[in-house]
Amino acid sequence: MSDKPDMDAQTLAMKRFVLWVPLVIAAVFFGFFSYALFFGNTSPQQRAIESQLVGQPMPEFSLQPSLPGRPGLSSADLATGEPRLVNFFASWCVPCIAEAPQLMQLREAGVAIDAIAVRDRPEDVFAFLQRWGDPYERIGADTQSEAQLALGSSGVPETFVVDGDGVIVRQHIGDIRPEHVPELLAALEGAR
Repeated sequence: MSDKPDMDAQTLAMKRFVLWVPLVIAAVFFGFFSYALFFGNTSPQQRAIESQLVGQPMPEFSLQPSLPGRPGLSSADLATGEPRLVNFFASWCVPCIAEAPQLMQLREAGVAIDAIAVRDRPEDVFAFLQRWGDPYERIGADTQSEAQLALGSSGVPETFVVDGDGVIVRQHIGDIRPEHVPELLAALEGAR
């Protein structure tokens, strides 16, 4: 009978140990994640995918018109001797609305702008342009994102500066904000 109290003490110690193990493990994980969150660099430095075609000729493509009565867009249209912008947009894209005034400003400054409407319907593109402005000379319909993928575009909105020979000289990822307008104008001037 003298062994029974020792057995109970060992059992009790084991139960206490088992109860504290999950708490210690949780505290270690909490400490690790807290350190990583506040002191570590756990977020990616580059959130957008840059095209590998900057400095390369525009890949071959030919897109049907996005709107009836308007010209579509092909890579041949971009090698006309005049630098231009190619803007990927969509009517369902909220940042595309935010950049609309800057595109109109660029158009008013004499910049030639073409567009590629990504996964969009003609009636939605028409309504978008009626509401937010139409700075485009040509709009190609990229219903399957084939041209977008060929150019290495990471999403909408996105804009490429193309020189007069059809070579991509710059890529602007995301919406064009007022502070980006002088940068794009300088890139277009440098592309002459």
